[in-house]
Amino acid sequence: MAWVVLVVSGVLETVWAAALSRSEGFSRLAPSIVFGVALLLSMLGLAFALREIPVGTGYAVWVGIGAVGTALYGMAVLGEPVTSVRLLCLVAIVGGVVGLKFLH
Repeated sequence: MAWVVLVVSGVLETVWAAALSRSEGFSRLAPSIVFGVALLLSMLGLAFALREIPVGTGYAVWVGIGAVGTALYGMAVLGEPVTSVRLLCLVAIVGGVVGLKFLH
């Protein structure tokens, strides 16, 4: 259960990062609210998961999911460049996250 919560919390990290970008410095209400709710739920989920998962592993997995998700969002929605080097770096992050899960 802790791993499921951790993965959902990592996805919520992507949501709050995207909402933060859309909030335009908290000047837009709806994205600012999405940011706050997603941030709170993401942190609560991380805290819950860390009761069973070691902090080094859990935090790295959480950040990795958020970083990869946010980068993919940027490429898919915001028109950020999609290059083979960027994709290779994202694959490296995913590989590290998967490795941490299985070496836990």
